[in-house]
Amino acid sequence: MLTLIGRKILGAAETTGEMLALLAEMVYYFKDAPRNRSEILRQMREIGLGTLPIACLMSLFIGMVLALQTGVQLADFGTQEAIGAIVGLSMVKELGPVMTSLLVAGRIGSSMAAEVGAMQVYEEIDALRTLEINPVRYLAMPRFIACMLAMPALVVFTVIISMFGGGVVCAFNAKIGVPLNVYYDSLTNALNYREILKGLLKAAVFGGIIAHVGCYVGFKTMGGARGIGQSTTRAVVLAFLLIFVANYFLTRFMM
Repeated sequence: MLTLIGRKILGAAETTGEMLALLAEMVYYFKDAPRNRSEILRQMREIGLGTLPIACLMSLFIGMVLALQTGVQLADFGTQEAIGAIVGLSMVKELGPVMTSLLVAGRIGSSMAAEVGAMQVYEEIDALRTLEINPVRYLAMPRFIACMLAMPALVVFTVIISMFGGGVVCAFNAKIGVPLNVYYDSLTNALNYREILKGLLKAAVFGGIIAHVGCYVGFKTMGGARGIGQSTTRAVVLAFLLIFVANYFLTRFMM
């Protein structure tokens, strides 16, 4: 039993060290980002445009459910005019960045792990090294930067859509009965640039985590098609875990 626990601890420490080394190497190659701008832009289009429709649909219903659940409770105490502030702050500070990043981790993080993993399994990464092309600079760094840039833009759209959904529910739900102008005033009075920047910073960090995990798991892929499938699952689970951990520490730091 102790041997098993010791192996797990050593494995976790080894994974942490390897991930930190990969992160340091990606940051080092930031200097070569201008050479890879076409790949960065391609990755941003794939992350942003490919995810935007489903992200907007998801955020619309999150905003509607949030307004419905909270608004009905507030209506019992006659304080439903504050619903705009609650929906706005919840979406900007927490739900927008976290829910969007989970969606991107499931869609893009798994795709990155599968793509890089397939290149690892079929020895295309070894071929890059033979051609004296660093795979971290060529594959990981562009994805890392693209994800960090695309996530905040994606969160802006999802938050706006969720606020719209919350406003519609407040205006047309008979029990809540908050006019759109009251909802909008409550929303704008509660939000400020500082809160918005905090949410966007979280989104950028979560985007970096998604790309970092996807590339790391891809580089460690072994075992053919089955290994690639396992890597996609591992990338999603690990990204989810790190996003929740990072969200706690970022929230604590920003308070």
